[in-house]
Amino acid sequence: QVQLVESGGGSVQAGDSLRLSCATRGRGFSIVAMAWFRQSPGKEREFVATMRWSTGDQTYADSVKGRFTISRNNAYNTVYLQMNSLNAEDTAIYYCAAAARGSTKAGQYALTTNLAYDYWGQGTQVTVSS
Repeated sequence: QVQLVESGGGSVQAGDSLRLSCATRGRGFSIVAMAWFRQSPGKEREFVATMRWSTGDQTYADSVKGRFTISRNNAYNTVYLQMNSLNAEDTAIYYCAAAARGSTKAGQYALTTNLAYDYWGQGTQVTVSS
């Protein structure tokens, strides 16, 4: 059983920063990629950032490029999302996702889509007040 546990959300003012963390728990789990998605009320879940585990290659949504940074701790299979210069449009529930080795999803779908991921965290709320 694989679990993704997110932390670090909260309420901040526009212009502030937050750092989200996502720790993986479970045995026999090898990562292909980990990503962050977000969902605002009334909107579909949208891609934020992803990192391919073997190479460290990163991809960002245009809306966060230059403000958000995805990083990792290999030893603990943990991924982070450093969010700077936050604005009200960043208000959402942020979800961590992982694509597992041995699954066909990451090979069938782009890592910028939620279809590529096998495991999801419970979500952490980020609220930015203007």
